[in-house]
This record gives sequence, C-alpha cells and structure tokens, in this order.
Amino acid sequence: MTNQRLDLLTDYPFQRLRDLLGDTPAGGPAGEAPISMALGEPQYGPPPMLMEALSRAAADFGRYPAARGTDGLRRAIADWLDRRYGLSGAAAVNADTEIFPLNGTREGLFALAAVTVPAVRAATRALVLTPNPFYQCYLGAATMAGAEIRLMPARRESGFLPDLDALDTETMDRAALMYLCSPGNPQGAIADRAYLARAIDLARKHDFVLALDECYAEIYDDAPPPGGLEIAAGSDERFRNVVVFHSLSKRSSAPGLRSGFAAGDAAIIRRLVKLREFGGAPLPGPIMAASEALWRDDAHVVETRAHYRALFDLADETLGNRPGYFRPAGGFFLWLDVGDGAAFAHRAWTEAGVRVLPGEYLARSEPDGSNPGDAYVRLALVQDQATTARALQRLAALMDS
Repeated sequence: MTNQRLDLLTDYPFQRLRDLLGDTPAGGPAGEAPISMALGEPQYGPPPMLMEALSRAAADFGRYPAARGTDGLRRAIADWLDRRYGLSGAAAVNADTEIFPLNGTREGLFALAAVTVPAVRAATRALVLTPNPFYQCYLGAATMAGAEIRLMPARRESGFLPDLDALDTETMDRAALMYLCSPGNPQGAIADRAYLARAIDLARKHDFVLALDECYAEIYDDAPPPGGLEIAAGSDERFRNVVVFHSLSKRSSAPGLRSGFAAGDAAIIRRLVKLREFGGAPLPGPIMAASEALWRDDAHVVETRAHYRALFDLADETLGNRPGYFRPAGGFFLWLDVGDGAAFAHRAWTEAGVRVLPGEYLARSEPDGSNPGDAYVRLALVQDQATTARALQRLAALMDS
C-alpha cells in the first residue's frame, strides 16, 4: 500500500504556470527575448570568495562530511548571528547545540514538520498553522507529516501578516507547528518586535513550535528586520519552542550552493540532526567551507542590498502611479494587485513576453471560498537593471492598455 499523502498536494506553482501558458508563444516587442519574473532566483551573482573557498577545499569531496557540519561553519554562523542580531554574552547562540547547517532552508523547513508533528492518533490530528499565501514547502511538510493545515490569511487589511489575535484557543492548543515568514514571501511584509514577541509567547503558552523563516532578512529597504532569536533571547526561557531559518541563496546570491541553517531550541535541533543521521545528507565539505567564508563576510551583502534597492527604485518610477502597486519593506518580490492574477499572467506572457506568477498559485482558498492571492501577481525583481527596466516597462504598457 502506498502513502497517498503526496497525492493530496496540488501541482507546484511553477507547474501550474506552465499549464496555464501551455505552448502559447511569448509576445512582446519584435526581436526582443522574453523575460522571466516568475522565479525568485537571484541573478546578481555570488562574490568571488565563493569559488575561491570551494577551490581551496576541493579535496574534501573525497571525504564523508559530518552530519552536524564543521566546527568552523557553525562558529561562523554564531558569529554572524551576534553581528546581525546582537546575540552575545548570555544571549549568544551555542554553536555546538543550537545551530544546524542545512542544504538550503527548504530542507530544514520541511524536516521540521517530521520531527515536531506527533503521530496521528484517534480522530484529532495535530494542526500546522501557515500564512496564506505561503512558501509551498510549508504545505508539503505539513501534509507529509500527516497534519491538518490551518490557514492564517495574510491580507492587506492585516498588513500582509497573519492576525495572531484572530486565532482561537482550540486552534492553538491543537497546533504542533506554526510557520511565519519575515520578510514575507510574497508580500515583503516585516514582522516587528512586538509581533514576534506575541508569536513567541503564543508558542510557549500553547506548546507549539514556532518556525521563523527569515531567509530574506538581509534584503530590506530601510531598517533591518528584527529576528526571532534576538526577541527570544531576552526571556528567561531563551530559545524554547523557537527555531529560525536563514539562507545564503538570497543573502549571498548563491541559490545553487544550497546552503542555510536552522538555529534555536537545542532539543529541536537535536531531532533534526537525528533525522539527518538516519536518512539525510550533510553539506559536502567544500560547500561548508564556502558557506563559512560567506557568513564571515558582510561587505558583499551591502552591495547586494543596494542592487535590490535600485531595482525597487525602477519599479517606483515605472509602476508607482498604479493603484495596485506598493513598495515592500523587505525581500525582492513585488506583490502587484492587477484584479485577476491568472488572467494578467496569461496576458503578460502572450502580449508582453514577461513571465509572472499568479498569486492564487501561492495561496489556498479560505473556508469562505476566497483566495487571498486571486487579485495579485508576484514579480521577482532578480534580473539586472536593464532587463528589469524592460520587463517593468512592458508590464506598465500592458496595464495601461
């Protein structure tokens, strides 16, 4: 008998986009290539130190890597957390017990459900709470862990973050895990210190795990977003019930490196390590060496952040007078209200030669039948300035037609 949980999942958003567009050829100006703004894959390029570190450590491809990662990598991550969030002294993260290097944050975000959702017993299943819209990994993780998914709408009215005060006591008592993303994907909303403190308090009061996906934390417009660990560190309970996730994909424009980490509650980190020891794959040694070099350098991140600010300046100039436009506080996505996201995505491809992602593909329908992503498209501002400017100009013309 096969496990049918995977069959409960709809196709991934990019497959749904391929189905929407089919074999329809791209439109757009004659002689100009189509442009993709659908995939959030940074095109800025990693700093040269990445290849240099990989080359120096190439011999490590001949050795099995340690499941927990190297001491040097975990120490580099702990030092970065100190620089970025002030986690020093009594608040310092223990590099040996509270940090776990990952093959990208998706590995950890998915595995977390497997180690926190209890086995199904009787008729009542544990709940996994997720924003709506959301990173699709959350849905897959909850489904494969056998949990029931409870959507938390993140609409404009609530600042594109879930309204935590709308959660009833029964829901929170059944919850095993809550996913939150700040800056958010796709809306770019940032949870402030009070919001994070409220989420941490609820997790501890109702004894569920709070998973804070902070992989866009270094891509912001003005002030750096606060982090879950810096809020939790100020309490007597330290990191209990809290795990944060970070990635080099966005921070260092290195999505192909597949390198990130989880940090927080030592008991949960131990479970993640054990899961990998039985069925996972550690980062290869050269990847860990390159990751260590990147976490120890902040200068290239300042340049990357300036690059994205310039792209959003272009968006302001090109789309800023449209009623559905707003500049996000963080991340590199535009969450653009176009009335009907799927219809606009089809027109964007067939008439303008620009590939964008319908917002409904990143969300699920609420109990009342509404989908908080219906009216939107997500645009990934990840290309160079010239390519981004061409794409935005084409979309602006389409919106005006």
